[in-house]
Amino acid sequence: MHNPAGLVRILGVVAVAAALAVLASGGAVASSGRTTGATLSGAGSTFVAPLVAQWTPAVAAAFGTDVRYNPIGSGAGISAITGRSVDFGASDAPLSPAQFAACNGCVQIPWALSATSVPYNLPGVKNLLHMDGPTLAKIYQGQITRWNDPAIQKLNPGVALPGTAITVAHRSDDSGTTYNFTDYLSSVSPEWNQKYGTGVNVTWPVGVPGRGSGGMVSIITSTEGAVGYVDAAYSLANHLKYFAMRNRSGAFTAPGLKGILAAASSDFHPTTDNVFSIVNPPAAFKLAYPISTYTYVIVPVKTPKASDLRQFIFWAVTKGQTYGPPLLFAPIPRSALVVAEKAIAQIKS
Repeated sequence: MHNPAGLVRILGVVAVAAALAVLASGGAVASSGRTTGATLSGAGSTFVAPLVAQWTPAVAAAFGTDVRYNPIGSGAGISAITGRSVDFGASDAPLSPAQFAACNGCVQIPWALSATSVPYNLPGVKNLLHMDGPTLAKIYQGQITRWNDPAIQKLNPGVALPGTAITVAHRSDDSGTTYNFTDYLSSVSPEWNQKYGTGVNVTWPVGVPGRGSGGMVSIITSTEGAVGYVDAAYSLANHLKYFAMRNRSGAFTAPGLKGILAAASSDFHPTTDNVFSIVNPPAAFKLAYPISTYTYVIVPVKTPKASDLRQFIFWAVTKGQTYGPPLLFAPIPRSALVVAEKAIAQIKS
């Protein structure tokens, strides 16, 4: 994570493009190494899929474990592990009390750390336009409809913004990225919080729906004037422009490694369900990118594949973290690693 920013960006484009090519080839990520050991099936978050795609051949080479991951969205991943049709689920949204009860003996483990970027398609306009939470909430409520609206112009003095209509893109499926994004909107806009709230899906007042991160990218890249939200890896891989978001200290920060790690440093005290809250950190965290998030792996505490799951997940939260920075996944801090190790120990045959 100490690579110069330019090198990280170059490596990130190559690594993410390779990961997404694997996903596009058939939906599931399968290992290319030895397959003489166990097979572990997983499903869920598209957010974490580029990182899992990098982990898969490494785990096969290290342990002979064949990890097959299907990026079908966080909500579907939770359903899959609840129904025990997979060995592990993955979600960027933490389990609700009702979901924990339905999962009937599951543990959620923080295993990756990144951010939700807010990309836009505005030809002739620079990358890293400035944006703040209240203005973004008004865009997503349909109250701001043109790119040269005075509220956006005020945040970007000296930038010639066009009068292009804004096309809002949002996820159609149950999505942990949506949870992170709407959690942020709820934290910065009382009106959004009251009317729409936080969730893996909400009653969107305006916008064009897209399924999965790939669907969101398709809308944004094909629609001049579009704005959406996807994890940082997908913006990087698809060469999308995205906002620098104003945090609570007043600084405009990008969804890079420094901003993500600064946000993570704001919470060292997870809930009893192993959840860290790092959205819109206090002003003391001056470098924090305000739409950062952990993503979680969900595993039954009693499973015949306990040994292989413990081995895989422990590797993911330790050595596996070194695969993250080129994809804009920051290594999880010590506080999250301690939580993860204790949770992994609960997985038994």
